[in-house]
Amino acid sequence: MTFSTLNYAVFLLLVVICAYPFYYLIINSVSANDVSALGDVRLFPVGFHLSNFEQVFQANGLPLAAAISVARTVIGTVATVLASAFLGFMFTQDRMWGRRFWYRFVVVTMYFSAGLIPMFIIMKNLGLTNNFWVYVLPFVVQPFFIVLVKTYVEGMPRELQEAAEVDGAGVLRTFFMIYLPNMTPILATVAIFAAVTQWNSFQDTLIYITDQSLYTLQYLLYMFINQANSLAMAAQNAGGNLSSIADAASTQTPTSIRMTVSVIVILPIIFIYPLFQRYFVKGIMLGAVKG
Repeated sequence: MTFSTLNYAVFLLLVVICAYPFYYLIINSVSANDVSALGDVRLFPVGFHLSNFEQVFQANGLPLAAAISVARTVIGTVATVLASAFLGFMFTQDRMWGRRFWYRFVVVTMYFSAGLIPMFIIMKNLGLTNNFWVYVLPFVVQPFFIVLVKTYVEGMPRELQEAAEVDGAGVLRTFFMIYLPNMTPILATVAIFAAVTQWNSFQDTLIYITDQSLYTLQYLLYMFINQANSLAMAAQNAGGNLSSIADAASTQTPTSIRMTVSVIVILPIIFIYPLFQRYFVKGIMLGAVKG
């Protein structure tokens, strides 16, 4: 009884420690901006209001940017999951020509990178700058995910493939009809990692995109934060002739905008993760440990 009570107390403490940062963001985003800027909001909202969210949602181009972010997340995640599943499966096939070489060739890219300038030159030569597919194609083949899937497939009974081949199934049919439906835990794990990466990414927009119609939500909110910082600095340096700028800054501080933007960005992931959570733990364990 004592052990159970202590066990529950420890895990409850861990839950509070993990959940408090998100709670802190939420209560600061809906509290009075001047109080939030001073760091005086810790447990409960002070001066509750939703004007921060109203101002963020009024940003120019927000609906289109949100659509671009959703599209890149969905398409990019599906492409990454399918590529990781197929390559992870193929790297377990002895009949694949140069299997060990190609597997090592893919894995070595985890440790070496060409760098920013060569990557930009490659994307430009491929015609991917100011192109939606620059959000998807560079992320399709992910060595870490392939390793996870390969290890998971190696733990599946080999008799499944042998039985399919006896019935006349080829490699593709064996993959799509036999292996893919049985990869749910590891594919859910890959999907979570890929979706979070795609949803949170904004640096590729910063580097490769100048067309405003292709801006992502995260990049637009990043620009909005910079504008809020500039507004606050202008208000601090302004004299009586710029009272209107000072009035605008008093209703919206960099701290409040950072909190509000953070809440907007993380809420979709917080709602999606519980749907895959039951597969996540099983998939990451089975995909990382062989035997």
